[in-house]
Amino acid sequence: MSTTTHNEQSTTMLQSAEHGAQEYLVFTLGQEEYGIDIQIVQELRSYEAVTSIANAPDYIKGVINLRGNIIPIIDLRLRLGLPVRFYDQFTVVVVVNIGGRQIGIVVDGVSDVIAPQTNQIQTAPQLVSINDSCRFAGVATIDDRMILLTDISRLVAANDIYLLEEAAA
Repeated sequence: MSTTTHNEQSTTMLQSAEHGAQEYLVFTLGQEEYGIDIQIVQELRSYEAVTSIANAPDYIKGVINLRGNIIPIIDLRLRLGLPVRFYDQFTVVVVVNIGGRQIGIVVDGVSDVIAPQTNQIQTAPQLVSINDSCRFAGVATIDDRMILLTDISRLVAANDIYLLEEAAA
């Protein structure tokens, strides 16, 4: 388990961006754009039926079998407390690797990859609580776009992964 603090992670992201090394996959949830570190993205898939898990929180949609690996699927819209949206042909599952585990994150759509410069990234503002602000590593402003840079490992809590592993067993 990492002992890196939120501020250290944000600083590291800012320093990486300064050297042009940090790229983000940009996805949408409603009208908002979010970015995740491209280095943790394994693949993009269209949404497919999942095997539900009894008594799981509503944002944990279930699991899929991806080339012999059981991958939990989490609806990021529901995880963030956004309204339910029906899945359509634009719905995407972003398969990410968090701490050696593959997890599928359901998003409304994927738009592009960005590599913001240091002067385009600001530290995430303090939101409703410390826990909420830790979910975001910063905000990138590129032209007229504002992209919330998401710390996906904090959004998908260790407790969520534990619940999924227990249910799958």
